[in-house]
Amino acid sequence: MFRVPVIIAAIVAIAFGGAMLSAVYALQATIGFGSIAIGPWTAWPLAQTERADPYAKAHRARAGQLLLGDAEGLVFFADSDSDGERLVVECNYVISGQTPPARFWTLHATDADDALLEVNSDFPSAFHSQNVAKRQNGAFVINVSGTPKTGNWLATGRRYQPFKLVLTLFDTPTAGSSRLIDLQMPEIIRQECRNG
Repeated sequence: MFRVPVIIAAIVAIAFGGAMLSAVYALQATIGFGSIAIGPWTAWPLAQTERADPYAKAHRARAGQLLLGDAEGLVFFADSDSDGERLVVECNYVISGQTPPARFWTLHATDADDALLEVNSDFPSAFHSQNVAKRQNGAFVINVSGTPKTGNWLATGRRYQPFKLVLTLFDTPTAGSSRLIDLQMPEIIRQECRNG
């Protein structure tokens, strides 16, 4: 007597649960469609615009982050080095080169959940275009490491975990350009690694 309603209820519960899990997975897996990859750096130029696809809009709403408008800037993420190896705190890296033209830029490191890495408050955890030492041609070299380095040093802390680099370009002609793929981005070169 209750067999048919129980089977229907079980099917509905499985379908609803599966749909919810697939939606959460899709939102965690990508910011949306239309990504541009330049070396190890990836950006989603349309993710913060009204032309964004439904996944990008849902990702933005779920993360609760205020994103830059189309003319305000562009955010690049890197979770691997220039050789395609995953960025991990137990290794040291050198970021070298130049950023695309921008009035102002920032660089910081986050964990896999986009939270800032926990570092000693006395250590530098971010750089921007006004506080980084540059060469005469505008190029820079930033050491990314859990141990202090000379020159520009971005601290990653001592906790062993993967991390991401976030480079944000503000007020840049790059954001509205159709030639993003031709941009020159800084290289990320892996150096020595500590044992965990």
